[in-house]
Amino acid sequence: MQDLAENPLKNEPLDMETLKFEKINTHIYEDSQNASWYVANEIASLIKQKQEQGQKAVLGLATGSTPTKVYDYLVQFHKENGLSFKNVVTFNLDEYFPMSPDSIHSYVRFMNEHLFDHIDIDPHNVHIPDGSLSKEEIRKYCLDYEEKIQNVGGIDIQVLGIGRTGHIGFNEPGSSLHSKTRLVRLDRVTRLDAASDFFGEENVPRRAITMGVGTIMEAKRIIIMAWGEGKAPIVQQAVEGKIKESVPATFLQHHNNCDFVLDGAASSFLTRVKTPWLVTECDWDEKLIKTASIWLSEKLDKAILKLTNEDYNEHGMGSLIAEVGSAEQINLSVFNQLQRTITGWPGGKPNADDSQRPERAQPHPKTSLIFSPHPDDDVISMGGTLLRLVDQGHNVHVAYQTSGNIAVFDDEVIRFLDFATDVQKDNKELQKKFKEVRKFLASKKPGELDSPEVQNFKGLIRKGEALAACRYCGVPEENAHFQNLPFYETGAVRKKPLSEEDVQITYDLLNKLKPHQIFAAGDLSDPHGTHRVCLDVIFKAIQRLLDEGSDWIRNCYVWLYRGAWQEWDIADMEMAVPIGPKDMARKINAIFKHQSQKDSAMFPGNDKREFWQRAEQRNKDTANRYNQLGMAEYEAMEGFVRYHFE
Repeated sequence: MQDLAENPLKNEPLDMETLKFEKINTHIYEDSQNASWYVANEIASLIKQKQEQGQKAVLGLATGSTPTKVYDYLVQFHKENGLSFKNVVTFNLDEYFPMSPDSIHSYVRFMNEHLFDHIDIDPHNVHIPDGSLSKEEIRKYCLDYEEKIQNVGGIDIQVLGIGRTGHIGFNEPGSSLHSKTRLVRLDRVTRLDAASDFFGEENVPRRAITMGVGTIMEAKRIIIMAWGEGKAPIVQQAVEGKIKESVPATFLQHHNNCDFVLDGAASSFLTRVKTPWLVTECDWDEKLIKTASIWLSEKLDKAILKLTNEDYNEHGMGSLIAEVGSAEQINLSVFNQLQRTITGWPGGKPNADDSQRPERAQPHPKTSLIFSPHPDDDVISMGGTLLRLVDQGHNVHVAYQTSGNIAVFDDEVIRFLDFATDVQKDNKELQKKFKEVRKFLASKKPGELDSPEVQNFKGLIRKGEALAACRYCGVPEENAHFQNLPFYETGAVRKKPLSEEDVQITYDLLNKLKPHQIFAAGDLSDPHGTHRVCLDVIFKAIQRLLDEGSDWIRNCYVWLYRGAWQEWDIADMEMAVPIGPKDMARKINAIFKHQSQKDSAMFPGNDKREFWQRAEQRNKDTANRYNQLGMAEYEAMEGFVRYHFE
């Protein structure tokens, strides 16, 4: 087993002054992989310690996407390092009700697939709430569940995630500090977050069996984990906020041995991360100065050039004034930095001085390759920029990384097959296939996987929509590349790990086109993880090209866009492309070409608005923020961050 000290982590000892806003011990790691390794290592150490003492190690386990990497590491420790689980007793936090244990949605199946089927644990030592009971049996079952925990001496380590409502387990807002294992009604936000796994909110159970807050609080040690920007606001409330029933995770502030384990993104709203000048003396580099000035401008609702020495001094930045000299110098520097990010020439302006521009003037025209994780992310997230690149004469290619087939409603398949069979009434083979598909869809259960044939039809629907959007934007059909990366093609929300084949497909396209600029989705708050995997595939392919010494890749600019789920912070943006009213309308029309996602998307996430509405509002908000900082007023803006190879 790897020694903890050998793992390169960001989690460094901090003085008490830096942590003065935090009411729970909080550890921040560079990414979720390193953080998960830390948690898995602690669990493994406990198991070994208990083995040496001839005792049972009692673990409280969680489900969901957060702990999966922890379980992967535990399986690795078992297979590669001989870690035995024969002395381990487990109690899972919760289970949907009603829920059959063999359902693809059950936590029994989840735990078996992610952990128990791969280790040597005694099945009699595994306890997961039973969602198949009758309602009359539940009260006694819950009492027995509590008794079983007590009979083994209580839980040694309880692993938790945190929901957007602040729930732990399925203890929703309003749960009592002293609550025990029981049947609960699920909050609407929780059900909405689970909707993707169940292929629609209407299929998500309305109730669940969960350990209570009191049960959790009795654990000797609690580790609560959170990954990604989407969890940052609730993490800040749980760690720094007041204890209140409306945010059950705040109860953990009462526990004497509880740690929050975060990746960098989930920590981004903590005071020491977001506004470090409020907690300690800072090492003022250019990025931090820019961040602090923008924060102060927005807090005081004053344009950057209007900030005074007193404004900086009164908001924890006296050391910055002392170091730089005056507010005027700081303001002008930050203003100029922001001004230089704004460009109407995302491919570079030909025959112009490009020393202060985000993109190079030459070569012109450029070959621009836009990677789109799903078949509509390109126009949703950077449709205005795509249109601008085409209008300015660049050779624009779009690589659709996945088929997006799981996000198509069944009725869309029937609608398209109706059309096809009417066109080819004499095609008996097609008529037969249509009947088989209708029969399958009529008997399909909620959440059941599509047949390979239906998956293929749904992929073709999304391909046709993407081609329609390309034609509308002026991208030649031959410049649309449908990669259908294998990791995605499971027919389920849960995907396979990225493979060599995924990387090779991407590597081959890059080598073929040798683009001068690449646009890729950096929208890692995508709740289903597809964007993150797609970006990893691109980075691995780029790294291979760098390792091979390809000259063209070193001269290629890589721009990361967001917009489908969130937007870059202004302080991070390195290129902001203004979108006028006419181009905003064109962008929306391009999004409308994706008709299967119109009106109601299969996986809306936590925002019920249509994607075109989200995109329009985010783009307008970005422009408004620039304007309030003192920049020129634009209708809308799309923001980008440049990925630097080093």
